[in-house]
Amino acid sequence: MDEEYVLMKGNEALAEAAIRAGVDGYFGYPITPQSEVMEYLTAAKPWERTGMVVFQAESEVAAINMLYGGAGAGKKVMTSSSSPGISLMQEGLSYIAGAELPVVVVNVVRGGPGLGTIQPSQSDYFQATKGGGHGDYHLLVLAPSSVQEMADFIEDAFELAFKYRNPVMILSDGAIGQMMEKVKFKPQKTRRSDDELPGWATTGKTPDRERNIITSLDLDPYRQERFNIHLQEKYRKMEAEEVRYETFRTEDAEYLLVAYGTSSRICQKSVQLAREEGIKVGLLRPITLYPFPKEPVAQLATQVKGMLSVEMSAGQMVEDVRLAANGRIPVEHFGRMGGVIPAPEEIVEALKQKIIGG
Repeated sequence: MDEEYVLMKGNEALAEAAIRAGVDGYFGYPITPQSEVMEYLTAAKPWERTGMVVFQAESEVAAINMLYGGAGAGKKVMTSSSSPGISLMQEGLSYIAGAELPVVVVNVVRGGPGLGTIQPSQSDYFQATKGGGHGDYHLLVLAPSSVQEMADFIEDAFELAFKYRNPVMILSDGAIGQMMEKVKFKPQKTRRSDDELPGWATTGKTPDRERNIITSLDLDPYRQERFNIHLQEKYRKMEAEEVRYETFRTEDAEYLLVAYGTSSRICQKSVQLAREEGIKVGLLRPITLYPFPKEPVAQLATQVKGMLSVEMSAGQMVEDVRLAANGRIPVEHFGRMGGVIPAPEEIVEALKQKIIGG
């Protein structure tokens, strides 16, 4: 499995990639459709391969607080869950963002609200990109669209998390988590030793060392304001340096589809079908949902006649597309909900009705 492509589920590929990325600890709780992450990790026994800890917490609340502790010690720690479980983690994520700690959280999204369904959805976009917990904070959000990216984005996520000392979310969905595709893994990385831990990691008091206490608490409003200004500067740096996106057949496009994850895969077929009918359509696929690719959307808004945001939701990302287009052209939404995956033909028809014929 070191050199050749193997056929794996998205959830399993993500788990194997975590082992190979030198992750120190995984703390999670099973919930469909991401339970294979923990199942794979327990079967692979990474504690024998690398010393990685795998622990099933008693709840998602416990799991996110275990991440808080592990990250505070300077370790590479992660969790995964699905929509209702991620909701339970929101207070902990706000604490982690406020303490400026690097963690990776994977959300394999299912339909909601409430318990909803175990089928795939993209209705957690607001929660992921706008800060699902309290306070002025952001997660950096990566959106894979393939099993290969489920694997690749683990290492990317940890690099970004430690670069910015900020939580990173991989926002997948039940389709990508459950589908099987070929995937090639990177070589095994050695876990860092305790001597290689970052200088900001928490420490206890010893005869030659003072305590280093990590907390998000500061009751002085002026210090807290200065800290919030620092956070906003960090987020602006992310927006300047970390925007990732792909375009597909946009060079001569007169209309644009905007979609991420599973929806973007379907939209590639929609572009083909539309062009067979003589409709010049392109696709922009955001890879980072936060920071959102505002400038590429704004630039294409000067070229195309209209945009259709395609999402498996009632319409969430469409708000960011509209803000980026800034009223230059019509921007509409098409989506299916409750775990229903749209067909390419439906998207073409929606483009005709909402944009071309609008």
